[in-house]
Amino acid sequence: MKSVMPMVGDVAKTVLIALLIVVPIRTFVFQPFLVRGASMEPNFHNGDYLLVDQLSYRFKSPERGEVIIFEFPFDPSQRYIKRVIGLPGETVEVQDGKVIVYNSGTGSVSFVLEEPYLSGMNTNGSSRLTLSDHEYFVLGDNRTHSSDSRKWGVLPERNIIGRVVIRLFPVGALAKIEQPSYEIPTQ
Repeated sequence: MKSVMPMVGDVAKTVLIALLIVVPIRTFVFQPFLVRGASMEPNFHNGDYLLVDQLSYRFKSPERGEVIIFEFPFDPSQRYIKRVIGLPGETVEVQDGKVIVYNSGTGSVSFVLEEPYLSGMNTNGSSRLTLSDHEYFVLGDNRTHSSDSRKWGVLPERNIIGRVVIRLFPVGALAKIEQPSYEIPTQ
């Protein structure tokens, strides 16, 4: 009986140390996310296991093109994955299969968002939203099968959990997630 007690103590210490390391990292730095559904196809598929960076948005704001995880504004128990399209102060219009972003400065300078990651897919629907401070316009990559800002409106910044940084599973699709580069005219 005496030989079992030191082993139990060692196991308890190991578990405690592991918890002291894992819990803060999981809570404040990185978080796993499992994709459910087809709203981000062809870039993310049902069952993809992703790693989400929760720390970087404490130091910088989300950027156009980043794929983010957030709490759904009308049911915070639900977590969604979408791509940031419109930034605070901009007006975003979906019209005739295109996404048009009006700059926040004058409101009159606009550009049509080129999105090569959509594989030729058009953006259906018709909407126009002006974003206030700390609000974002998000869209799923699979525009015909996505519940996003076209349907339920703006995403408050406070609902954003973090940005997707790595696809861990399936192993054959292991990759760092890159942010697309948009060619946006400057005025």
